[in-house]
Amino acid sequence: MSDDAVTDDGTETEQVFLVVVDESEEMSQALFYASRCAIRTNGRVGLLMVVEPAEFQHWANVAELMREERREEAEDLLQTIGTAIQQRTGKMPVIHIREGNVEEELIALIDEDQLISSLVLGAATGDFGPGPLVSALVNKVSGKLRVPITVVPGSLSQAEITAIT
Repeated sequence: MSDDAVTDDGTETEQVFLVVVDESEEMSQALFYASRCAIRTNGRVGLLMVVEPAEFQHWANVAELMREERREEAEDLLQTIGTAIQQRTGKMPVIHIREGNVEEELIALIDEDQLISSLVLGAATGDFGPGPLVSALVNKVSGKLRVPITVVPGSLSQAEITAIT
């Protein structure tokens, strides 16, 4: 049997290493780490992008147009990242786009998708801490998640990540 996840009835399933897609610099380290883990376990990378809901409640048409534009931008970005992940791992990633609060949507997705085996986050390298999502998840809900959280330092090079994966 390989390193794939095994269900209660003994059948193998594909592990998914979930990365939250945002505009942070450290996301690339998390993507590289997740890709290396997916290759090693014959698993896949999962990508989650959460778009903020439209705030123009008074003009429904404007809000809907803004929502569609944000979704299209998210789809374009995920397609670009997905192609790079596929080239790196040989498998297209599992893609999730949600609307709402990042923390809430992330927790809901992990609860819903039993194939997600690990959450991989990149930690910021600045003086202001590891980043709001890392801080929130590690401090508030890490004990409540059903999967481990791997925090990849944003300062690691690809060679250093390769050495530890």
